Amino acid sequence: MAETVVDFYYGLGSRYSYLASTQIAGLEAETGCRVVWRPLSSGDLMAERGHNPFHGEPASGQYEWTYRQRDAEAWAEYYGVPYREPERFRIDPRHLAEACIAAGRLHHLVEYSRRLFAAIFVQGRAIDGLALEEIAAEIGLALHEFHALRADPATVAAHLDTVREAHRRGAFGVPTFFAGRHMFWGNDRLVLLRHHLMTRRER
Repeated sequence: MAETVVDFYYGLGSRYSYLASTQIAGLEAETGCRVVWRPLSSGDLMAERGHNPFHGEPASGQYEWTYRQRDAEAWAEYYGVPYREPERFRIDPRHLAEACIAAGRLHHLVEYSRRLFAAIFVQGRAIDGLALEEIAAEIGLALHEFHALRADPATVAAHLDTVREAHRRGAFGVPTFFAGRHMFWGNDRLVLLRHHLMTRRER
């Protein structure tokens, strides 16, 4: 059977994207799938859709910050991974995704994304432009290349293309996984994605 490719659309400032990212290696090992990491700004995805539930009064209690913090802490305990409520960003969140895309153009997308997630949700670092470059240096990227690629219009365009593609496929938030035409939204849907992949493998 051909290898199943799973697209993982994630936001670097998203608690649930971080939590889901900690389970990717296990998902690949257990199901034989290959996960393709697709960073984007969730705010831009919501803008593309025309509605942001975090603006104005929450439409549901699930969007209240105190609930989301408690929920994320419970999931982290369940997964056995560290979690700390993030500091407020000192940079436009879309630049987080663009930094990951720049690292990807240097063949280090997943490693950079994992390090950035750890900086935000484990170490509690306040993220600004300098922090993005420090993380690049930590994984051995050439800083002059990384800096140039972050500012490259092609990187900005690649991010916008990812946002529009995710919206066109039906994504409305992060994390969202696609296995072919099948969409699974949210860290809590990983169990359904795993079931889908295992069922397909067993046929």
